[in-house]
Amino acid sequence: MSDCCQCCTERKKERDTKEFKSLMNRLNRIEGQIRGIKGMVERDAYCPDIILQVSAINAALNSFNKELLASHIKTCVKTDIKNGNDDAVNELVSVLQRLMK
Repeated sequence: MSDCCQCCTERKKERDTKEFKSLMNRLNRIEGQIRGIKGMVERDAYCPDIILQVSAINAALNSFNKELLASHIKTCVKTDIKNGNDDAVNELVSVLQRLMK
């Protein structure tokens, strides 16, 4: 069974436990950082302090994207190419172009 499947219009990715936990841990940390910034705004924190925290969240989101993208390439794209689905490359190029805006 493939890691990625496409049926009808719904696409899904079956993640192993390690990948799932890693992604969820990153998201939980990011969520905590966002709550922290919300608290800073509520406490009237100094603008540059908030800006630095937002920058840290952007870096965390970029790291999340890198991990997810690497996994996607190593599983879904690889499987699709092995199965003769060259559209996977076009989709990946499109995703990368959108990320680099």
